[in-house]
Amino acid sequence: MNLNLEEKKFIAKNWFENLRDSICKEFERIEYLKSKKKISFKRKKWNAGGNSKGGGTFALIENGSVFEKVGVNISTVSGKFNKEFRDKIPGALNNPIFWASGISIVAHMKNPKVPAFHFNTRFIVTSRSWFGGGMDMTPCIKDLNQKKYFHQEIKKMCDLHNKNYYYQHKKNCDQYFYLPHRQEPRGDGGIFYDYFNSNNWNKDFNYTKDVGMTFLKLSSKIIRKKMLLKWNEKDKEKQLIKRGRYVEFNLLYDRGTKFGLNTNGNIEAIFMSLPPLAKW
Repeated sequence: MNLNLEEKKFIAKNWFENLRDSICKEFERIEYLKSKKKISFKRKKWNAGGNSKGGGTFALIENGSVFEKVGVNISTVSGKFNKEFRDKIPGALNNPIFWASGISIVAHMKNPKVPAFHFNTRFIVTSRSWFGGGMDMTPCIKDLNQKKYFHQEIKKMCDLHNKNYYYQHKKNCDQYFYLPHRQEPRGDGGIFYDYFNSNNWNKDFNYTKDVGMTFLKLSSKIIRKKMLLKWNEKDKEKQLIKRGRYVEFNLLYDRGTKFGLNTNGNIEAIFMSLPPLAKW
């Protein structure tokens, strides 16, 4: 099926919204399993400012029995890139007009034995177009079996699309989610891809959809397995220090944070990735 660009935008935007709904429902079910109380995401709409149009919705659970803080943000914005940002985005230097839609999730857990999770996927259009995104897991207490399972399942999904994707996108993740000033990785890694365009939009979109569904499956399974484990204050201390590293990365290096700030995104939505508490 040959789709024009506007049809591609519409289909991608709808997918991100539907994935958001599926993930929110599953995380609400997980909260209910632990607390036996119906805890729902609080949703808040926002509109882009400055030269940008559009906006999005961010959904938040705070102080839950499982999720100390989890944010699920979707947005669709368009406009012009700031002059100082244009040379950093493919296709934007000569034509600064952009359109971008995507979903972003960060989950910080109450139980230190449950890892934090991060996921995002997006479709961006300038004079060029591409997909980007990925997922990664950040435990504060090492669990090699958990790490092995996480990567095995991601590789299975990647191999259905291209045997090279896992190794390429894992390498991207290892290089990207790294704190050079501390010379340490942010967590257990995962996959990350950007400026992804194989000249077959349908194949690239199907891969991006599978990344989303795999994140939903893996995060749910790992959270459910570990959320009832007992923990102590020493465990919590480790978690808070690890979260400090998370904050350092997101404020110093994260491309999504920089993109949001340079496209007049909502500040609350951009900084929803930050944990409620952290230590240094």
